[in-house]
Amino acid sequence: MTPCLQGPPRTSRGAAIARVPTRAERGSVSLFLIVAVMAVFLAIALVVDGGGKVRSLQRANNLAAEAARAGGQAINPAQAIQGQGVSVNASVARATAEHFLDQAGVEGSVTVVNGTRLHVQVTTSYQPVFLGLAGLGEPLTTTGTAEVELVRGIEGGTP
Repeated sequence: MTPCLQGPPRTSRGAAIARVPTRAERGSVSLFLIVAVMAVFLAIALVVDGGGKVRSLQRANNLAAEAARAGGQAINPAQAIQGQGVSVNASVARATAEHFLDQAGVEGSVTVVNGTRLHVQVTTSYQPVFLGLAGLGEPLTTTGTAEVELVRGIEGGTP
């Protein structure tokens, strides 16, 4: 019989003798448990803080879109009424969009492009929760942009 097939040592009555762990094996389960718990904690941290950054990015894009929409309603009425086209009243549009961003409590810039488009860029930040506990807690900056273009439409027909 080969030694690898013998199994555990047995007493004279056939009962198996328990093997006593050697000094080199002491604490091996504890080390594995520590590494496993740290890996699970890291995975949870990445999911929570990654999700927070995605929410921050969505918020920045939503606020930029809403500010652009609000500013885009500031058209030059004299030109629109006379049928000469639609253009943004630049100063009113910029002020309206900036007021919206101020009310939302975020930083942003508003630009009027060619008198017919309004471009808004918003910057927000997210403070990591779990990564902050690990010393990686610098705020994550996210930027959202939106642009509206003023077009003229005629109800019930084509322009």
